[in-house]
Amino acid sequence: MTLKELEPQLLSLTPPEKAQAIQILAQSLANTWQGIEKTPGIVGGNARMAGTRISVWGLVESRRLGATDAQLLEDYPHLSASNLKNAWAYAEAFPDEIEAVIKLNDID
Repeated sequence: MTLKELEPQLLSLTPPEKAQAIQILAQSLANTWQGIEKTPGIVGGNARMAGTRISVWGLVESRRLGATDAQLLEDYPHLSASNLKNAWAYAEAFPDEIEAVIKLNDID
């Protein structure tokens, strides 16, 4: 999608949605989720911790099910607290993406 194609959609957003879009773009420029990768063919192309097959959505879902950061670091000893901080920042910046993947992978 080009910026020219995106412009009408951006202009049609409500003021709160525009503020959220600006926040997402600013975070993207600041790269506050350093260490997050998306690669076609690896964990479905979803956001994951760089160099691993640990998905951001999986970490988010584990946290929702009651896992603490300490437990996650114990379960995934090659991750650091900084890695988790980046995962949480990414999930906060892209909540719709994370929710969609969690819903897609819900096996209830």
